[in-house]
Amino acid sequence: MFSAFNWQQMTSAFIVLFAVIDIIGSIPIIINLKERGKDVNAMKATLISFVLMLGFFYAGDMILRLFHVDAESFAVAGAVVIFLISLEMILDIEIFKNQGPIKEATLVPLVFPLLAGAGAFTTLLSLRAEYASVNIVIALVLNMIWVYIVVRMTGRIQRFLGKGGIYIIRKFFGIILLAISVRLFTANITELLAMLQAN
Repeated sequence: MFSAFNWQQMTSAFIVLFAVIDIIGSIPIIINLKERGKDVNAMKATLISFVLMLGFFYAGDMILRLFHVDAESFAVAGAVVIFLISLEMILDIEIFKNQGPIKEATLVPLVFPLLAGAGAFTTLLSLRAEYASVNIVIALVLNMIWVYIVVRMTGRIQRFLGKGGIYIIRKFFGIILLAISVRLFTANITELLAMLQAN
């Protein structure tokens, strides 16, 4: 398993997941939840998010086979979702609306959809078309450690970065995410077209 470990792949997967999960951009939302008296449990949120994402990462292939969808097609669809998430970050618009009925803050909206949302699920399966599983899992673990630290120390991080700092980081990773979505799309659409021509 670890023979497939690659620093470059792991770093790339970490950056993609970091940008998609966007815990820094979620700091104002977490603070707002706490100010409204909603309980936010950092450890619970991190563990549930990790289990959900890891489960989807490994069960995703089975789900795709059930619907007769190949990894390349899913990666192209994933690239479109990542593209839309990057537009949200860059343009300050809301495309994915949180309209869940549950009021408990740790599960909704923190775990779903902020941490383990449609974007993260799609991204994990899209990355599988490009990178070895071990690199993606390590990148996910590192992101979850980061998520725990940020949720636990939300107030201090906001004071340190300031609203301007959080805004700049969000924009920067939005542009990175946009570039990654374009690369993911072009790489997999080329493979899809080659498969169609072969058939």
